[in-house]
Amino acid sequence: MFQTFDSAGDPAVGKPRVALLRQWLEANGLDGFIVPLADEHQGEYVADRSARLKWLTGFSGSAGVAIILRDRAFVFVDGRYTLQVRSEVDLDVFSIESLVDNPPAVWLKDNLGKGARLGFDPWLHTISEVKALQASVDKNGAVLVPLDKNPIDIIWKDQPDAPVAPVELHPIGFAGELAKDKLARLAAAIAKDGATHAVLTDPSSIAWAFNIRGGDVPHTPLALGFAILAADGSHQLFMDKRKFSRQVAAYLT
Repeated sequence: MFQTFDSAGDPAVGKPRVALLRQWLEANGLDGFIVPLADEHQGEYVADRSARLKWLTGFSGSAGVAIILRDRAFVFVDGRYTLQVRSEVDLDVFSIESLVDNPPAVWLKDNLGKGARLGFDPWLHTISEVKALQASVDKNGAVLVPLDKNPIDIIWKDQPDAPVAPVELHPIGFAGELAKDKLARLAAAIAKDGATHAVLTDPSSIAWAFNIRGGDVPHTPLALGFAILAADGSHQLFMDKRKFSRQVAAYLT
């Protein structure tokens, strides 16, 4: 799939969908919710199922965050999307902020009142992001609330299914090394560092380690999943089994 520069956003979606989210927030005792572009793997491009920021706001760029409060809504973008965001979101609903000059962790200090409860989905933020958000709300007496389920997934009634594009083996001529040899080197490195296991959450790392490619997200040949590698050389790969042909399944076991 080649990248195009046609606008894929729709400003009309924001008003009714933000209203639905606010209803959910009120019913669940929250004053706001933060919506990053990222998925569970922190990739720049996400599968249709994980395009929560686009679904909610209409913004289709590859970097952004929204913060929805009871009475205000904001979309944070970097300099690449200064013009695009204004054509893709409803400016009567959303105010635009700089993701670089005034990122959410800074913005919250002046915009979230004492006692306010801001929800977030722990799967969609890095540890460093959560620490920065926590430090910010601590300064103004607000509360950061981890949620068991993403409210966007609750109100998005026609949310696409998780992708199950076929996993393919990456030829040794391009990979340069057998997966079993890479995994053995990784196991040795884990043991050397005094650990027993390592968790891989980045699909590009999994693609390299196991010599596999996929088609779960646009523009990058990745198969979404997780892996646990052990110092004794064993491993576990967590992916939807529907992605695997018999040949691929046999190779990976």
